[in-house]
Amino acid sequence: MISTEHIFNINKPMDWTSFDVVRKIRYATSIKKVGHAGTLDPFATGVLIVLTGKNTKRQNEFMDMPKTYEAEIKLGHLMDTGDRTGKIIETGSVPELTTTSIVDVLEIFQGEIQQIPPMYSAKKVNGKTLYKLARKGQTVERQPSTVMIYSIELLSYQDNTMNLKVQCGRGTYIRVLAEDIARELGTVAYVEELKRTAIGDYRIEDALSIPEFIENWKSSAA
Repeated sequence: MISTEHIFNINKPMDWTSFDVVRKIRYATSIKKVGHAGTLDPFATGVLIVLTGKNTKRQNEFMDMPKTYEAEIKLGHLMDTGDRTGKIIETGSVPELTTTSIVDVLEIFQGEIQQIPPMYSAKKVNGKTLYKLARKGQTVERQPSTVMIYSIELLSYQDNTMNLKVQCGRGTYIRVLAEDIARELGTVAYVEELKRTAIGDYRIEDALSIPEFIENWKSSAA
């Protein structure tokens, strides 16, 4: 009998929800109890930890692990969702920036920082999910939360586009981080691309695509 206790490192495809991945794994394996640790927005890709059986009770253990992201951030426009899937709600000029001036600003955001959760998020305020209110055009007051940014590295800057590598703790919104960094730089921004490259020791290099996972699972069951 094939075990129902697994921890899978899946490379979530673009335009899939995290629950889409869970549903696919459940269907492919016929394991009833399947969950994930740490939601990735549909436009984002990368490491998604999928837990089965009793391991679903270990969700918090994985969510508390440091996470590493690579983000492509476009300066000059602000989106209502904070990412490329939204609508432009503000346009700003982009000042002349140098690598040094950007790195100086990034240092401000390392360590414990305060973030206001975005309206387009799964967070609940007074029992109501924020993104559901946002879709109705409603905005509610949100209290800032403290998150940990272990490191931020500027990978490149060209044509008003920054590529950052961020290692952060639980509850960090990369979209909010991008907007806050842009404000400090004197402009606005949104996240164009987002990839989670690691959760703790679970790396993107070891993650399986959905077709690879299904093929491996069928081989192990044969």
